[in-house]
Amino acid sequence: MKIVFIIDQVFRHGGIERVLSIKANYLSTIKTNEIHIITTEQNNHKACYDFNSEINFQDLNINYYKNKSYFHPKNLFKIPSHISKLKSVLKKITPDIIVVCSHSTDTYFIPFIKKEIPKIKEFHYSKFIEIDKRKNATNFIKKWFFKFANFVETKYDKLIVLNADEADYYKSNNTITIPNPLTFFPETVSSLNNNIVISAGRIAQVKRYDLLIDIWELVIKKNNQWQLHIYGHGEKKYLNYLQEKVDSKKLYNHVFFKGATNQIKDKMLHSSLFVMTSENECFPLVLLEAQACGLPIIAFDCPHGPRNIIDDQTGKLINMGDINGFSKAILISLLNESERLKLGKQARLKSKQYSVDKIMSIWIKMFTELIHKK
Repeated sequence: MKIVFIIDQVFRHGGIERVLSIKANYLSTIKTNEIHIITTEQNNHKACYDFNSEINFQDLNINYYKNKSYFHPKNLFKIPSHISKLKSVLKKITPDIIVVCSHSTDTYFIPFIKKEIPKIKEFHYSKFIEIDKRKNATNFIKKWFFKFANFVETKYDKLIVLNADEADYYKSNNTITIPNPLTFFPETVSSLNNNIVISAGRIAQVKRYDLLIDIWELVIKKNNQWQLHIYGHGEKKYLNYLQEKVDSKKLYNHVFFKGATNQIKDKMLHSSLFVMTSENECFPLVLLEAQACGLPIIAFDCPHGPRNIIDDQTGKLINMGDINGFSKAILISLLNESERLKLGKQARLKSKQYSVDKIMSIWIKMFTELIHKK
C-alpha cells in the first residue's frame, strides 16, 4: 500500500506528532508498504521524533499564519497554491489511501481532490469545545461554517475518533473509534519512591496548569517534601504568567517548569505519581505512557479523555475544578506508598490493551477494506 499522511509539521512536540511517528514507523516496516508524509510548514526543521529512514517526507512550504483564523484573508490567499501543490505531489505518488492528521485549512478541501482515493480524517481534539459555539451561533458566517464543516465530514470515507464518547458529536455515519497506540512499554517500571510528581503536556490555558499550581500550594502546606515537575512547551507569555504565579506563592522550590523533552519515559520512571488538570481532553497519550511506566494517575474528570483511561483500580478522577479534592487525593497518595504500588501495577497491566500491534491491526484492516471498496 502507498499511504500518505498529511500534517502541518513534525518538528513541534505534541501528541499528534508522536502518534504519527509510531503509526508511520510501524507501517513502514511492512515491506509491501510505501509511506509518505506531506507537511505544509516544516521549513527544514528537524523532526522532533524519530522516523524510519524509509519514510518519504515532502514539505509544500505553504506556511499559514498560525496566529490568524484559517479563514483570515491572508490564509485564504494561500489556499489555491496549497491545493495546486498538493494535487501535483499526489499525482506523482499515486497513493492508495490518504490520512489527514492535523486539523488545519486542508481539512476542508482534501475530500474534494483526487476523489478516487479513499480519505481518512483523524480528530485529536474533543468536539465538546464546540457545543456552546454551535448552540449559540448568532452570526450567519459562524452558522454557515458549522454546517459546512458537518458537510465536509460526510465526504471523508472514515472519521477517526479516539473514544466512544466523541462519536456522539458527529452527525455523519462514517465514524470509527480507534484509540491512540501506546508509544512505549519499558522493561522496568517506576519504583514509586522518588519524591517527584509529574505532569506533561502543551503549556496552554486548556491544560489548567494555573489550577495545578493552586493545588500544589495546598499540598505543600501539608507535605513540603515533594516536588512537582511539569514538562512541555507553550507560548512564552502564558508560561511567564504561570512562573509569576509560582513565584508569588513562593513555590519556586517546589514547582518546576522543565520545558519540552524527548526523554519523557525516563522522567516518568523517576517519578511516583502523574497528575492532569486539563479542562477538556480527547484521548491523552501521556496518560497511557504514565500507565506503562507504572504510575498511578490523578486527573480532573473532564470531557472526555481521562475517564476512558483511568478507573478506581489505576488512579482517581476528581470533579472538574475541585482543587481541594484534588489536593487531598494527592496527599493521600504521597503518604501511602503501598497504595501507589497497587494502583501502579494495575495501571501497567491496563496499558497493554493499547499496544501498537493491537491498535495498528485495526488501522490496517480499515485501510484494506477502504481500498477494496473503492
